[in-house]
Amino acid sequence: MMHTAEPAAGAGAPGRVAITIAFVLVCLNLRIVFGGVGPLLPYMSLDPLTAGALTAFPPLCMGLFAPLGAMAGRRLGEARALFAAMAILTAGILIRSCGITGLLAGTVVASLGVAALNVLTPVFVRRNFGGPRIGVMMGVYAMMMGGGGGIMAALTVPIYHAAGDSWPVALVSAAVPAVMALAALVPLLGAPRPPAGSGGAARRAHWLLRHPTAWSLVCFFGIQCLVFYVILAWLPAIYVDKGAAPATAGLYLALCILAVAGGGFLGPMLAARRPDHRRHIVACIVLCIIGLTGILLAPADMGAVWSVVLGVGMGAGQGIPGVLYARRTADQIGMMQLSGMVQSFGYLMAATGPVIAAALHDWRGGWDWPIGFLLALLVFNGFAGLRGGRDHVIGAERG
Repeated sequence: MMHTAEPAAGAGAPGRVAITIAFVLVCLNLRIVFGGVGPLLPYMSLDPLTAGALTAFPPLCMGLFAPLGAMAGRRLGEARALFAAMAILTAGILIRSCGITGLLAGTVVASLGVAALNVLTPVFVRRNFGGPRIGVMMGVYAMMMGGGGGIMAALTVPIYHAAGDSWPVALVSAAVPAVMALAALVPLLGAPRPPAGSGGAARRAHWLLRHPTAWSLVCFFGIQCLVFYVILAWLPAIYVDKGAAPATAGLYLALCILAVAGGGFLGPMLAARRPDHRRHIVACIVLCIIGLTGILLAPADMGAVWSVVLGVGMGAGQGIPGVLYARRTADQIGMMQLSGMVQSFGYLMAATGPVIAAALHDWRGGWDWPIGFLLALLVFNGFAGLRGGRDHVIGAERG
C-alpha cells in the first residue's frame, strides 16, 4: 500500500477551523487572477494580439503546467506545495502590474501557480474532508472558484476608476486575497515531509496513461471546460448579434457565471452521494445542450433563462470531476496523478475552443456553426465520458 503525502491529524496538527479557513481562501483565489482582465480590456488600449494572448494564456498554461502540481505534492506534501503554489500566484499578480510586458509575463507566472493549485486542492479535500463531507467540500471548492472570478470581475472596473483610471492598480488588487490565503496556510506548514521514494508512484503514472477511464475523464472534463471558455469569450457577442444591447449581453454572461458557481456547488454535492456517477455526467451534459440550444434558437430576450441553464450544466461539469478523482483512485498519490493528467490534457483541449469558435464564425459569418460545433462535442461527450462515471477504482482490476 502506498504512503500518503502527509498525515491528516496528529500531535501539533492544525485544527479543523484553520484547515477550513485556509481551504476556502485558497479556493477563492483560483480564478480571481483571471476575473479582472476581461472587464478592463476596453480601458487598456491593447493591440488585438496582446488581448488575445491574455485570454488564451490561462487555459493553455494551466494545461502545460498541471503536472507540476502532482510533482510538488509528492515531494513537499500538500500543505507545503499549496503554499509554494500560492506564493507563485501572488508573485504573478505583482508582476502583472509592471507594464504590458509584465502583464503578459505575470499572467504566465500566475497561471503556473493556479495550475498547481488546481491539482493540489482536490487532494487536500480528500485528505482533510474525506468520507461523507467530500461532496459538500468539493462543491465549496467549485463555488468559491467561480465566485472569486465573478467578484473580481464586478470589482475591477470600480477599483480602476477609484485609482485614477490605473489598470495596474486594479489588477494588483487581486494580491490582497492571495496574501490572505498565504497567511492562512502558514499554520499548516508544520506537518512532516512525505517519506522518500516514489518508485511505485512512477509506475502508477505509467499505468494511468494507458487506462481508458483516465482518458474518459480527460474527455469529460476537457469538453466541459472547452464549452465554458467559448461561452466566456463569446456569449456577449452572440447576443449582440441576436439584437441584444451590449449591456444586456454582458448581464447574460454575468448570470451565466453566477450559475456556474451554483452548479459547481450542487454537482459535486449530489454526485458524492452515489458510487456510480454516470447519471450525473449525463445530466450536466444535457443541461448544457438545452442551454446552448436555447441560446441558438430562442429570442434574445429569453437569454437570461438559457444562460442560467447552461451555466448550471457547465458548473456541474467542472465540479463533478473533483469527486471522480477521489472515487476512481485508491490513494492520495494516485489522485494527484489522475487530477494532474486530466487537467493537463483537459485545459489544453479547452484552450483551442475560443479559437475554433472564432474561426467558424469568420468562415460562416454567424454563430450557428460555432454553437453547432459545441453541441456535437457535447453529444460525443455523453458517450466518451460515461466510463469515467462507472463505479470502479483505476488499476483495481489488475489486482
